[in-house]
Amino acid sequence: MERSGMSLEATQAALRAEHAAVYGYGVVGGRVGDDRRSEAREAFEAHRARRDDLVRAVRDLGGEPVAAEAAYALPFEVPDGETAVRLAAELEDRLAGVYADLVRAGRGERRRAAADALRDAAIRAARWRGGGVAFPGLAEMA
Repeated sequence: MERSGMSLEATQAALRAEHAAVYGYGVVGGRVGDDRRSEAREAFEAHRARRDDLVRAVRDLGGEPVAAEAAYALPFEVPDGETAVRLAAELEDRLAGVYADLVRAGRGERRRAAADALRDAAIRAARWRGGGVAFPGLAEMA
């Protein structure tokens, strides 16, 4: 596959992930405690903005942006604030992986933007979790 095709595919994957994150943060915001609600709101807004940027990027690459699903399956039940925090960290970890792929596929400004998004996801994941991981965006080797 040519490099621009890889970039479009990776950009679409990032857009799918941002759609899912916006949905997931809707759940997080509804369940998280008052002490972290503003943090959830800020993350929700950041992901909406990144989603909108990715829609434009897909169009710039000549593609048709994937639409958001009506709903997304959550990785686990989220009945309370503690699991909402866990979900937020999971969403950010998943985004870090997708953005790591986009860094590999991108060039120039797109690559820089993907690296910024990877960094932001890693920082948010660490804040939600209370600690970071050595190589955010890379799957752990067994």
